[in-house]
Amino acid sequence: MEYLDFELPIKELEDQLDKCQIIGSESNVDVSATCKQIEKKLEETKKKIYKNLTAWQRVQLSRHPNRPYTMDHVRALCGETFLELFGDRNFKDDKAMIGGLGKIGGQSFMIVGQQKGYNTKTRQYRNFGMANPEGYRKALRLMKMAEKFGVPVVTFIDTPGAYPGLEAEERGQGEAIARNIYEMCVLKVPIICVIVGEGASGGALGIGVGDRVLMMENTWYSVISPESCSSILWKSWEYKEQAAEALKLTSDDMKKQKLVDDVIPEPLGGAHYDRETAFKTVEQYILKSYNELKDLSTDELVAKRVEKYSKMGEFKE
Repeated sequence: MEYLDFELPIKELEDQLDKCQIIGSESNVDVSATCKQIEKKLEETKKKIYKNLTAWQRVQLSRHPNRPYTMDHVRALCGETFLELFGDRNFKDDKAMIGGLGKIGGQSFMIVGQQKGYNTKTRQYRNFGMANPEGYRKALRLMKMAEKFGVPVVTFIDTPGAYPGLEAEERGQGEAIARNIYEMCVLKVPIICVIVGEGASGGALGIGVGDRVLMMENTWYSVISPESCSSILWKSWEYKEQAAEALKLTSDDMKKQKLVDDVIPEPLGGAHYDRETAFKTVEQYILKSYNELKDLSTDELVAKRVEKYSKMGEFKE
């Protein structure tokens, strides 16, 4: 297990507990009372740290190397029923954007999402979860296929942003994202979006328009990352913590501003501490959202979606 800087007190106590248990197993000394004391202190420390996380600490948790990525969720929710589909039928297959058909709780869904890598090799293969235009065009192709056959859509969002390279701009990155936003607004099947990690900029919005937008507790969703915001406003990355607070990018902030519909609770410490519980909770929220949407007519579905997004950004003084 890797630890973030604010988790070091937890690491120290867990190391103490391991040493105490080793002493007990290798000698005849009864250390059960000491172990219980350390366990109690460990639980109290975890609650104290994770119940008072700053915006920047939540950003750090969303990027935790042990945190489950999109394919981890897909494999856990769909098992062997997931059939991955490839290519945008125009340029090539984008490995940063995955998609395919799968069953969640017995219901078929078209699943689309950004996928990051687990090590240097796979991070390069997945382009660090930053999709090119062909990735967004692949996503749209699959969503239009789902619409044709009346299959609901689930998207998993986890990206530091769309790929900003020259070749991506040459192939129409902005147009591809804008086209997806437009088409998703009027797609004639239910769309459920789940932010499972980072939700940055237009890269997230390209698959982020839905009837229900759900955020896992320790994720963030914003027009810009704290580091980029800091570098623009303060000409330095040193103010990323202040930028994170100012951006109001946490799940609680987004729920208060009515930009997302619900927050999916995570196990204490984050989804990586108890993956099975995290997967089950995500499944429950997806199925709950689908059950709320499945009986709506096509016209109602589209009208409510358009109305929902039309209201965003309206304020009364």
